Parts: sequence; C-alpha cells; structure tokens
Amino acid sequence: MAAPARQAAPLPPGYAERSASYARALWRIASADVSSGNTIEMYSDGDETFDAMIALIDAASRSVELESYILRDDTTGHRFADALGRAAARGAAVRVLGDWIGMRGTSGSFLDGLRRAGAEVLVFNPPGFHRWLGLVPRDHRKLLVVDDTAAVTGGIGIGDEWRGVLLRRKSLPWRDRCVRIEGPAASDLRRTFDNMWRRASGQRPSRQERRTRRVGHNTDIDPGTAPAVVAAVVEGEPGRFRVGRAFHLQCAASERSIWLATAYFIPSLAEVDALIGAAREGVDVRLLLPRKNDHPWVHGYQRRYYRTLLAQGVRVWEWNGEMMHAKTSVVDGRWTRIGSTDFNPLGIAVNFELDLYLDDVNAGSRAEDLFLADLAMSREVVTAPRD
Repeated sequence: MAAPARQAAPLPPGYAERSASYARALWRIASADVSSGNTIEMYSDGDETFDAMIALIDAASRSVELESYILRDDTTGHRFADALGRAAARGAAVRVLGDWIGMRGTSGSFLDGLRRAGAEVLVFNPPGFHRWLGLVPRDHRKLLVVDDTAAVTGGIGIGDEWRGVLLRRKSLPWRDRCVRIEGPAASDLRRTFDNMWRRASGQRPSRQERRTRRVGHNTDIDPGTAPAVVAAVVEGEPGRFRVGRAFHLQCAASERSIWLATAYFIPSLAEVDALIGAAREGVDVRLLLPRKNDHPWVHGYQRRYYRTLLAQGVRVWEWNGEMMHAKTSVVDGRWTRIGSTDFNPLGIAVNFELDLYLDDVNAGSRAEDLFLADLAMSREVVTAPRD
C-alpha cells in the first residue's frame, strides 16, 4: 500500500544560514573532506548500478580502483573481472581490494585470474596470529573510482544477489542504493581507497603519523552559494564513531523530516534517543527496515525497538521484498547520506565504512522520491510485536 507523502512544510527563517556551517561541523566531528561542484546520479537496482559501474570501467584510461566487501565468483563477479581485464589491457592501472570475510567462497583461481589479467589484488585482514586473529575489523566499504574523476559508492556488493539470483534459486533482487558522483569528491574518495590499500598492504602509519592530524579544507563552503553538489566524504574507522556523530548532528539540526533506511538495525540507545527526540518535537521520522534478512537473528533484535519507537511517534516500515540492504538517510529534503554503514555496533564502531553526505535540495528531493517509492513496496508497522 502506498505511503502518503507528507506535504513539505516551509523551512523556518535562518535555516539556510545554519546550513552554511554544515561543512565545518562535518569536518570537526567526522574528519570529512568537503567539496563543491559535483554532479550525481542515484541508483536503486543492481542491474542499473552494475551497468553504470561497468561503463565507467570501460571508459577508464588511467586508473581503476575497486573496493568491495563482497566480491563473488559468480556471473556478476566474472562480468567485472572481464571489464577490469580490458582496462588493464588498455594500460590503465587496476587495483582490486576485497575483504576476507566478505569474500568467503570466492575461489583463489578467480583472484589469480584477475592478477593474470593485469590487476593488483589485495585481501584485507585475513585470519592469522595477529590482532583479534583477523576476525575484526572488516573492510565493509563499497567503492569504484575511475581516473580520479568519477566514482560509485553505496551499499551494493559485487554479487548476483543484487540481480535476483540468491542461493542458486530465482528470487527478487536485493534492494539497495548507490550514487555515482563526478567532480572533486572523486579525488577525496580515491584518497580513502589509498588509505585502505596501505592498510591491506601492511603499511601501518608510524606513531607520529597517527598522532598528526591533517588540516581541514573547504570547511568554509556555503551550500547556498557554492556550485552544486556539495559532497562530504566520511570514513568510518574503528573506534572513531564518525557516522554516529554525523547522524546525531543531522537529527539535532532537523526541522521537518528524518527518513532512514538501514539493513541491520541494532542501534545504540543514543541513536534511539536522537530519533525519538526529533519525533517528539514534531519531526516526521520514518524508518525503512527489512522484513526478510540474510541474517535472520537480526530481524528479531530490530523488532525489540519497535515498541519504544512507535510509542514516541517514529513510523516504521518493513520491506516486502527479498532483502532491503540500503544504508541511506535524507533529512529535511536537503541532507542526504548514501553509504555502507548500518546502525549497529559493527557499522558504527568497529568496521571500516564509507559514507557520502550530500547537501543539495535537488539531490534531497531525488532521495525522498526513491524513499517514498520504497515505502510503497513496504508494509507499515502500526502495532509493536509482543515481547
């Protein structure tokens, strides 16, 4: 049943002026690199996202960087392997970074084929006699950067699940969200890849380097006058809580709406307080969560929050399809987040994650349209389940 769109209320006086400090706030609380003059396109379906990524790889002339928590040895994975091989044959420098846990089941011969085709391949944090035996942290990021000028990031891994092929049976494709961005933000995203590549190579920074903090740039960008789209890149790192702090900032600044989609919802009490605090002041707070989950136990945990959320005015929907895997938010139809971070302890505090924050009314309007389209294919939870 379609979810009715709330009539957009006019934003209060002074709202635009307050948003001018958004870039500075994201730098100070989340070490975010900010840029303006970007162009974007958002995707919801696996096939259209994969087509856009392959098109970028096929157009690459200098470099291709692919980082993916999930990299399957399946039809989709081989399609990417072929495209990466073609790029390497043209003389582009190709680097592929995967995660050991996310790539379970991917054959060594598949990775060797990538290397023979000319790609450099690294696997992040394999098991061994080192910190936490290699179990945590994970590289949960999803990123493609081409020629340092265009990038795709979001929640989609490289696998047939996102095309409707799951566990060797035909099923609905996983729902997700990604964004293609061209402009200065692509260079910022390339820097995040380089950081993870060094980590996977075992090039740990010295103690002095770890203590040294880089200087922020573009923290004085005013979204009201800067060329669109203003984009901020937030790197989730173990113990930094950057995405959580940025989320609290958005909740505190919201005046009209907070619409959040997340796949594995086990939030901290602080995140619950941020949502219900906004809802109690009349902000339209909506959550989109999966009804089916590839980790079924997560669904049981997420339902434990429903009674508190519903009682405080937060509205909750569950996706009717196979798996709702997106990690997005849109606040006041202006501030949009698309990335890899879920609201659970691993996503917020433990793993390496990557999120792109957009400050642009057109991008926000597009994100709201996509969110409402997803709600139309979901069921609203109106009664909390019994304990």
